Amino acid sequence: MNLEDLDLGDVVYAAHTIVDDGSMPEGIEGEVLAEQGARGVIVMKGYVEEEPGRSVFLVRFEDSELNLGRPIGCWTEDLSMPEMVLN
Repeated sequence: MNLEDLDLGDVVYAAHTIVDDGSMPEGIEGEVLAEQGARGVIVMKGYVEEEPGRSVFLVRFEDSELNLGRPIGCWTEDLSMPEMVLN
């Protein structure tokens, strides 16, 4: 499966540590939002007006206690699929 084909409810993993770049409402720039390998679920999929061919995903990642966090905007390069992390 291609990452662009992901949809609502699909399970994904953080491909790298995701850090707030200052765009999170009420967030702190530089705050770690998801550790590399954190499991998450896609809650919304859309596109950015400036780049209509590029998907953006809202993902809720689990914390260390397996609670879902707030939605985080992610590009495809921020995500990996379960098949991609199993070796």
